Amino acid sequence: MSTPATDAEAIDPTLDGPIVAIDAGRVRGVWRDGSAAFLGIPFAEAPVGPLRFEAPVPVAAWDGVRDATELCATPQRKQLAEITLIPEPSIPGDSTLNVNVYTPTPGETTTALPVLVYIHGGGYTAGSPASPWYDGRSFNRDGVVTVSISYRLGFDGFGYIDGVPSNRGVRDWLLALDWVQRNIAAFGGDPSRVTISGQSAGGGAVLTLLGMPSAQHLFHSAWSLSGAVGDVRESRAKTFAATLAKLAGVEPTREGFASLPETRILELQDAASNPDNLDPMAGIASMLKDGLPWGPMIDGDLITQPTFDSLRSGVGGDKPLVLGATDDEFTMATDAAKNKLRFVPASLVLGKFVTDKATRKGYLAANKEQRRKGTAAVLGRFMTDSMFRAPIVRIAEARGSYPTWVYRFAWASPKLGWAVHCIDVPFWFDCLDSEKIDYIAGDNPPQALADEVHGAAVSLVREGTPGWPAWSNDPGATRVFDADPTTPEVLPDGYASVRPLV
Repeated sequence: MSTPATDAEAIDPTLDGPIVAIDAGRVRGVWRDGSAAFLGIPFAEAPVGPLRFEAPVPVAAWDGVRDATELCATPQRKQLAEITLIPEPSIPGDSTLNVNVYTPTPGETTTALPVLVYIHGGGYTAGSPASPWYDGRSFNRDGVVTVSISYRLGFDGFGYIDGVPSNRGVRDWLLALDWVQRNIAAFGGDPSRVTISGQSAGGGAVLTLLGMPSAQHLFHSAWSLSGAVGDVRESRAKTFAATLAKLAGVEPTREGFASLPETRILELQDAASNPDNLDPMAGIASMLKDGLPWGPMIDGDLITQPTFDSLRSGVGGDKPLVLGATDDEFTMATDAAKNKLRFVPASLVLGKFVTDKATRKGYLAANKEQRRKGTAAVLGRFMTDSMFRAPIVRIAEARGSYPTWVYRFAWASPKLGWAVHCIDVPFWFDCLDSEKIDYIAGDNPPQALADEVHGAAVSLVREGTPGWPAWSNDPGATRVFDADPTTPEVLPDGYASVRPLV
């Protein structure tokens, strides 16, 4: 783990990485192929001991030069290996609230390059900014300073505790973005041109921040990849907290929860969100109806209203927004049941989730092509639509004439058979030569597709537009990212198949 030098004399004279002065002190990074990486810079004090359930506290200043040459401790303690296909390592340690900065121009305060801030996913309970996929070298190549941030997860980050600051993970996002505003110029970035981005829960974080009046000064545009909006009701969060306390045998107070090591809370938080031990289908129905159990809570303080309502009221309307999803985020998961569901009518299975007959009939009629692939494929597409794709349409429509672009990532993995959750991430970062790409994208993923997706991301960051017709000008207009040359690049109503659910 990186540690600060105690004084100037403690600096190793053999190290020659770039040194940058920020508001807390000086940091030394490492050169890599024409750009520099500054890893594990703390933006807050370690959230342990008396600070465990508090709002993040800005890190204290240090003397000398702090080495920022290695990735530091991450909040993730339990990986979602069955859900995420992204390599996201857990690094032990207490000082978990850090930023990683990648820049082609360290110390050049007058270059004023645009800035991209990335928020990782993981269902608000897992995920790590230490993934090699989130390395900013490709964006650096294109003149973009890139930052990845960490935040507290699960109950420690989002659980309800009476009398304790709510939404601690959200407050971590805010302080990290404030750190960027105060310090990014030292790395050659322009604090007035910050784009926030993220995938899955990270994409949901982007949408939450976009809808928060108190966050508007921290960024100027946004890209949400497969955004899973949080919006946990306060009553639901209270129920989960009370259940977790009961399972642990402690009082549902700060003192009670503080008596539990994080490892014990991790053991119990899944059980707390499913106390009735619902069968998988019932559990899926509950998630699709009520959303993820942990995540940003509508607390009436930091988050005053649901994200859709906030965006509909015009909050964040001045900021360009790009949002989209893969075509079959969840279908790989339902594939395991395709033999069991082979002779079960799709209408019967969907009846467990959609009680309104007209809606169910309309949805099946709009998805005839998927029906030909079998009931498991229909169920996977329905889950994808309910959690990711229908909300995209709702958000685009809620923003009205505010600048909004919509896309679909339709290229199917040659190994997994679908355009699955996470498959778009290495294309977006243009890191097809990174580790563990072959499992999700095969041995020869199309570089031309990465050029298109990554190029669109760079275009938004640098120019304020991804380069295709905006939904806000032409409702329904959808860019389709697919390596199939017969697929139209822009469809007039690319999300028509989800409209019965909107």
